[in-house]
Amino acid sequence: MIHETAIIDASAKIGENVSIGPWTVIGPDVVIGDNCDIRSHVVIKGPTEIGRNNTIYQFASVGEDCQDKKYAGEPTRLVIGDHNVIRESVTIHRGTVQDNSLTQIGSHNLLMAYVHVAHDCMVGDNNILANQVTLAGHVHVGDFVILGGMTGVHQFCHIGSHSFCAVNSILVQDLPPFVMAQGHNARPRTINSEGLKRRNFSAEQITNIRRAYKLLYRSGMTTEEALQAIKELNEPQLDDFCAFVENSQRGIIRP
Repeated sequence: MIHETAIIDASAKIGENVSIGPWTVIGPDVVIGDNCDIRSHVVIKGPTEIGRNNTIYQFASVGEDCQDKKYAGEPTRLVIGDHNVIRESVTIHRGTVQDNSLTQIGSHNLLMAYVHVAHDCMVGDNNILANQVTLAGHVHVGDFVILGGMTGVHQFCHIGSHSFCAVNSILVQDLPPFVMAQGHNARPRTINSEGLKRRNFSAEQITNIRRAYKLLYRSGMTTEEALQAIKELNEPQLDDFCAFVENSQRGIIRP
């Protein structure tokens, strides 16, 4: 159902069984997939592509021009996958030509109230961003990440899959996969063992991930020595862990 007070640009493409609430504005070059529920007072600006089965709550601003002073009106994009929940007053901005002209959010994510996703961010699948999480420009988030309320992430930081950042933390460097972090600035505390259990990691896999964490952070080895020792554990789940640390541009968080 599309409410009579909704304003929808003639160029917007609306899928089947989409609900659009009162006073919502859908701008030009917007595509909304089937079975989406767009509540009242939402603003969606294009070029934006939204997949299927998404719910967007009131006062969210999706696909707006970014807050980067270099932005000069170029037709950059926002792409959102399927089965996401975007809560009240969330803001998601399109990309810039200085990166890939794209901000992207995957599928099965929960963005709680007042979350901000800035230009050129890349967010994977099955993540939870709690109330007032702020991602600065060019931040990359993997899969199954949980960011506690009021967490702030510095621009260009990368956050590895299955990691966890506690409430009111500040990330200014990269957070490796599987690691729990907390603080101002955020420091590694342990591994996200409870999250790994919930995602059916075996006891052996979790033990090897814990060993990798200790080798990297508590052994006194250099990063290169620790990575070599981690690779010798022959745990396939740690391949991405090693690659993440090796490819970090900002450097990983430290105790």
